[in-house]
Amino acid sequence: MDPSRNVLGGVLASCSMQPLTGFYRNGCCDTGAEDRGSHTVCVIATAEFLAFSRYLGNDLSTPRPELRFPGVKPGDRWCVCAARFLQAAEEFAAPKVVLEATHERALEIVPIELLKAHAAPASGGEET
Repeated sequence: MDPSRNVLGGVLASCSMQPLTGFYRNGCCDTGAEDRGSHTVCVIATAEFLAFSRYLGNDLSTPRPELRFPGVKPGDRWCVCAARFLQAAEEFAAPKVVLEATHERALEIVPIELLKAHAAPASGGEET
């Protein structure tokens, strides 16, 4: 099986192992037929984005120990739905994007120019 590709055309980098992210909880913003939300955009969470997401009904910041979910804090890297990122960008609440860890399927929803406009500086690897 070929490795997943990122929006820059390279091999998809890991987004975060701590907290463990991704639709498949493998640390990457991999996607597949089961991922109806297209959790393909690797972001660096901000308090503003977390509040925006909570306001829209997706509370990412509250820990859920019963689901082994520690909660996302500002500064954490997390795979988010491409449509939610686009919505946040339209509302001026978009966080920075880790392009190397953002799956190419995000481009089906979010234009590359918008992702690049919110790009975080290249870090050279996954942050924990």
